[in-house]
Amino acid sequence: MLGAADIARKAVLPAIATSRNGRLVALASRIPERAHDILSAYPGVEVSPSYEALLGRADVDAVYIPLPNGLHREWTVRALDAGKHVLCEKPLAVSAGEAEEMAAAAQRTGLLLMEAFMYRFHPVMREFVEGLREVLHVHAMFGFTMRDEQDIRLDAALGGGALLDVGCYTISVSRWILGEPVAVFARASAGHGVDMSVTALLAFPRGETATVWASFEAPEAQGLTVIARDGVHQRAMPFSAWRDPHDPYQLMVESFADSILLGRPVEIPLTESIANMRVLDRIRAAISS
Repeated sequence: MLGAADIARKAVLPAIATSRNGRLVALASRIPERAHDILSAYPGVEVSPSYEALLGRADVDAVYIPLPNGLHREWTVRALDAGKHVLCEKPLAVSAGEAEEMAAAAQRTGLLLMEAFMYRFHPVMREFVEGLREVLHVHAMFGFTMRDEQDIRLDAALGGGALLDVGCYTISVSRWILGEPVAVFARASAGHGVDMSVTALLAFPRGETATVWASFEAPEAQGLTVIARDGVHQRAMPFSAWRDPHDPYQLMVESFADSILLGRPVEIPLTESIANMRVLDRIRAAISS
């Protein structure tokens, strides 16, 4: 694991540790004390002195990258070039162009790269989406209050902003249900040099629409509403890590490990991740126009 982000500590480390086909080997962090603290619950897992040192280990087959968005491309490519498969935290990159570079590196090295959209592995979400018919409109929202002004997600240079951090989920689920939009309209409010709230309207080829909302300046709000010809379908907290009894993070890491061990394609292909980034790029362009 490259980086000791909260998502790693709270969700991905325990998911790997309890998985049926993976084993924690080492963690590298720019703050070694934090790494040692995080690994106190995982005896035998080592703290590597640097990212480079971890990538040089012969006993590491794959790495998970929870670094800031703006560092995903660099360290994914470096990991692939070091012979490691990569599970990279969402969003895959900060632009479709970067995502395409990462995909090219995976192809060049013959290694696997997958975006860590854990919500897409939960059986309840899969059943919900697969059961939809004749959808007319999708509304997806994900917002919360960003209280720490030093949070890296408020750093534009590191790919901060509500759109990339939580808006990527709302775009992902809208596209999962409706496909690729043909038109995008968007507005945003700014603060700290990044987008703090974003609202977008997506139009699809057969007349369907989607509205998406992402925010760093609102009370906790997360939901998915789908209006179809047969009724209104809703899913509360669609992007959260419910464990009822399924842990989507564990399902995700097990799926990724199976792809490596069994030589099969990853469940979230890079074409999907690049397409999601293209819509995020279009939303930013619409905000600026």
